Amino acid sequence: MAIRKPIPFTKLIDALLDDSTPFSPRYLHRLSDLAPADVTILAENWPKISARRRQALLEDMEEMHIEDDLLSFEEVARLALKDSEPGIRQRAIHILREYELVDLLPTFIHMSETDPDTGVRAASAAALATYVYMGEVEDIAPHKLLRVEECLLRLVSSEDATLVRRRALEALGFSSRKEVAPLIESAFASADDDWLVTALFAMGRSANSRWKSHVLKMLDHPRPPVRAEAASAAGELEIKAAVPKLIELLEDVDMDVRMASIWALSQVGGPGVRSALENMLESTDYDEEAHQIENALDNLDFTEEMQDLALMDLSDDGNGADESSEFDDDEDFDDFDSEDEA
Repeated sequence: MAIRKPIPFTKLIDALLDDSTPFSPRYLHRLSDLAPADVTILAENWPKISARRRQALLEDMEEMHIEDDLLSFEEVARLALKDSEPGIRQRAIHILREYELVDLLPTFIHMSETDPDTGVRAASAAALATYVYMGEVEDIAPHKLLRVEECLLRLVSSEDATLVRRRALEALGFSSRKEVAPLIESAFASADDDWLVTALFAMGRSANSRWKSHVLKMLDHPRPPVRAEAASAAGELEIKAAVPKLIELLEDVDMDVRMASIWALSQVGGPGVRSALENMLESTDYDEEAHQIENALDNLDFTEEMQDLALMDLSDDGNGADESSEFDDDEDFDDFDSEDEA
């Protein structure tokens, strides 16, 4: 079989600059893992590429990276991070946050507080979640984690747009800082459903069983976005008591609720879960739903394997101590003020 020669980079640049001809998808792979010389050429030509094509390019890269995480569009996204178009900067952030690049931590902090566009500030705040998690598992130095947390706490308490403040609280979901739980409680108590969704999202990230009753209660919420986020949180927190309700939600009228419940069941596992997912796979008429169920069944294999190993460990140790913790739920917290998102 003949080996395909690499596409000359100058040919790719010509294709990017030619707005009259559709950009061939096969060129996208050539933009992965760029050599320094190619980065220099792309940087020189980046402002000459139409904004529409730059935007489409970043969108395609983000989608391709989700499908194949061996592809790395880091260098292109770093260029796009300084783009004049807010939508392109935002896409660049979405791509770069997946690579856990510690050197970009100061950049995301700066953009979350100073970028002129609300969407970019919100995306930057969301990207800081990566570093909060890395700090909690000791993959970055404590002083770097502190810097990120202080930035996010400032944002949550600021007068910035609601979307920015919400993304900051969601990012803090990974944090074990004592200030975070009261902020989540306050968002949960808010009359604003958007803040309620944010609170549930943060709860799901917390790995903290204190939120179990809050999450279970919201599985019956009348608003689909809240039910969907509650289902996701139940999965992340592996709440076994949620399984019967999650199985019920497989028949929810809202697709997002069903999709969230499918994945959550694969994370929790337990009696009846596999048969419920298999029955749904046989009856669904939606390709997207079928794909989600197939992935969930694969994940369920992993979940059950981990649960079996945990049971073996308990058997070997001869004890199964209850690891639940008690928390004081009597504190009162001020609700967030509802705001219109900018």
